[in-house]
Amino acid sequence: MDATDIVDVVSDFVSLKKRGTSYKGLCPFHDDTTPSFSVSPSRGVYKCFACGKAGNAVGFIMEHEQLTYPEALRYLAKKYNIEIAERELTDEERTAQNNREAMFIVNEWAARFFHDTLRNDTDGKAIGLQYLRSRGIRDDIIERFQLGYAPRQRYTLAQKAKKEGYNTQYLVQTGLCYERQDNTDNSAEDKSSTARQPQLVDRFAGRVIFPWQGISGKVVAFGGRLLDARTKGVAQKYVNSPDSDIYHKDHELYGLFQAKRAISKEDHVYMVEGYTDVIAMHQCGIENVVANSGTALSVHQIRMLRRFTTNVTLLYDGDEAGIHAAFRGTNMMLEERMHVRVLLLPDNDDPDSFARKHTAEQFRQYIKEHAQDFLVFKTNYLLKGVDDPIKRSQAITDIVESIAVIQDQIVRATYVRECATRIGIAESALIAEMNKMITRNINDRQRQTEAEARKQENNTTTQQQTPPSPTQLQPHTQPFRQQRDNEVERRLIQLVIRWGEVVIVANEEQTHSALNVAQYIHQSLAIDELQFDNPLYNTILAEAVKQSQHPDFKAESFFTRHADIQISTLAAQLVTEKYQLSKSLQMQTTEQALLNMVDHLLLDFRLQYVNKQLKQLQQHLRECADNEEETTRTLQRIVQLQALRNTIAKRLGRNFM
Repeated sequence: MDATDIVDVVSDFVSLKKRGTSYKGLCPFHDDTTPSFSVSPSRGVYKCFACGKAGNAVGFIMEHEQLTYPEALRYLAKKYNIEIAERELTDEERTAQNNREAMFIVNEWAARFFHDTLRNDTDGKAIGLQYLRSRGIRDDIIERFQLGYAPRQRYTLAQKAKKEGYNTQYLVQTGLCYERQDNTDNSAEDKSSTARQPQLVDRFAGRVIFPWQGISGKVVAFGGRLLDARTKGVAQKYVNSPDSDIYHKDHELYGLFQAKRAISKEDHVYMVEGYTDVIAMHQCGIENVVANSGTALSVHQIRMLRRFTTNVTLLYDGDEAGIHAAFRGTNMMLEERMHVRVLLLPDNDDPDSFARKHTAEQFRQYIKEHAQDFLVFKTNYLLKGVDDPIKRSQAITDIVESIAVIQDQIVRATYVRECATRIGIAESALIAEMNKMITRNINDRQRQTEAEARKQENNTTTQQQTPPSPTQLQPHTQPFRQQRDNEVERRLIQLVIRWGEVVIVANEEQTHSALNVAQYIHQSLAIDELQFDNPLYNTILAEAVKQSQHPDFKAESFFTRHADIQISTLAAQLVTEKYQLSKSLQMQTTEQALLNMVDHLLLDFRLQYVNKQLKQLQQHLRECADNEEETTRTLQRIVQLQALRNTIAKRLGRNFM
């Protein structure tokens, strides 16, 4: 935790911009359209003021990467090159390893195996490395992208994994291998006994390997390029990992891990189609580039990019295939508030070949001079040489559909005016057609939402009889629900977390020692044998009192960096303010002001407790109406509590009739 810089950690996943003493960005935990995600470097915490997610660096990695607490610590230790000592796992513990984590481990091993084969194996150097050399790929780029080569023998990977103690079932689950009935390696006498035993076959045998690294750097999948010796290394076919528990092709972008810092710095991303396009542009010196590998863009990919920038330029070759690739998914990008430009490279050039011929400065200059706004590009392309009125009207409708999905009204109006000028049609006609499309889109989304709601309702009805098990509940659900239910408790524990170590009662004749905020609250509640309804709050208060024995105890840093992720998450929520004044405008919290706040909240807490007891007694009074003796005792107790309630209310300046 001492080595961890939360701004550095979060910046690996979110583009942050400094705002006063904090940093702001789009929240990665929900569909954020305006920066509501705040990171405080001084406190070491983050908080989203829209969805409520909060925590420290460890909590962020746990939430974002879906890791356990120890796994998140290992992630940060690796990031900051801190060695950690761990004992050898038992067989039982190894078996109980999380399935997803096991798949990541196998993928990491496979990436090392492929890379080592490329560097050290005879075939790897003669075939795989020679191919990369023929494409002009430097050693530093090979290392940056951990390129590799899979041996031509189709059983080598599985045999090697088994020999090194890896569970071969994960080779199938990750897609590194597939099962096939094959007896070619068995002797004649063994064939009958093994005829039904499937062989594990390497999916990528004889291919140059391109590992896919997720946004956090973990290897989630592989792409393999087939090389045919008969045609001297000419690429013939790609094969990619199938979808798995850790990889969904419509969720990932190739090269994003290597590009994310450059994208954030440049506030711009270039999108290309293939692995080698990304690699060639990196080698050229342009690093803010990703590839969708020829698949249609998905909302997941667009929203992942939007965390770092809203500006994207599509780079494709200038043939028909490149033009159609430029059109794929662009309406979706416009709808997600991305600013899209298009650049078609000269004939016979793709980003790979163009990058190998030019320097980064030349490439950027060419982009600057030739890239077009997407709607301008679409208008020019669809209407070029079109004289037929029907085809022209269809093209205009296609253009207006793209404008209709834009969310920003000012941007939309600007495009309508630009479009009307370019195609020579009255702006009012385009607006009328666009409004029809917007209404239709809204109705379609509403129907979709209603259908999903009905589906969810049906699922809920089906599952009503089966209560959720504890493992199905989110870990923070209960504490945070209780927190919302009792604002007074929340404010008291907020004082403990923010100022728990501050002394508010000095040494006096009637006291043996000074009391800080935590000790004062604890002692006040203990006198009446009271405690918080929320058990997490009781834990925090008890720890604050215990830690108060240490002279260097600082409540805020202790709880925001707490090993219990529930406590650190709650602390991050309670210490972060949505709006922060400069130091010169901030009110200074004196010991007397703190004491007054604590006393007031403790009275509020007692008033809540008394009111709750009164409700219970009134309910009991209705239930024991037939028992005269019990009714009398209950009435006496109600009168006593009403008197106590009125006394407390008077001290708070309130009246009860």
